[in-house]
Amino acid sequence: MAQVFHHSTNLISRLTIYGFFLLLIVGGFIPYWIDGSPYVTEANVPKVQPVPFSHKHHTAELGIDCRYCHTSVEESSFAGLPPTETCMTCHSQIWKNSPILEPVRQSFREDRSIEWVRVNALPEFVYFDHSIHVAKGIGCTTCHGPIGAMPLTWAENSLKMSWCLDCHRHPENNVRPKDEVFSISYQPPAHQLELGTKLVKEYKIYSLTDCWTCHR
Repeated sequence: MAQVFHHSTNLISRLTIYGFFLLLIVGGFIPYWIDGSPYVTEANVPKVQPVPFSHKHHTAELGIDCRYCHTSVEESSFAGLPPTETCMTCHSQIWKNSPILEPVRQSFREDRSIEWVRVNALPEFVYFDHSIHVAKGIGCTTCHGPIGAMPLTWAENSLKMSWCLDCHRHPENNVRPKDEVFSISYQPPAHQLELGTKLVKEYKIYSLTDCWTCHR
């Protein structure tokens, strides 16, 4: 009896079946990839601000300490935003007539805050405390990235739960000496794992991964 189907039909059938399952696998990863992409997280995307404030100029070039503007970072969950008076401490004397700084002067004249756009924003159901991280030797640049190289500020990391948990599970990879927490030029040494393991014990850092740690 003559064959109804050509021999090539077997190959086509296999390719069709394998292709279908491959499409299912790839299709399952696409939403995960999109959710972690800069399109959703806005990581590495500079935010447009009322005033184009340059962390690079103020921190790296002028050497202003993070705590000069973010005054509550060591005592509070919130790092704090500087009031306009802080800006005017310098800019009432320096670049005092610059057009680009008119929003700052207007804010000062009208006694109202500048409406800065949040760069590193967490969902409302996530609790994050700056003070405890600082107290345990986690540096500003660990989460905020190379802030001293940012002429405009962007979020360096996705701040997704998986990213936070990676550090909580292995704090030795990121902990640094406490006197280096606010250094914008600090680089982990070649023996970071050895140093980190030592500091984890010294600073009594616990690997907190329970849900209630961040979701309260």
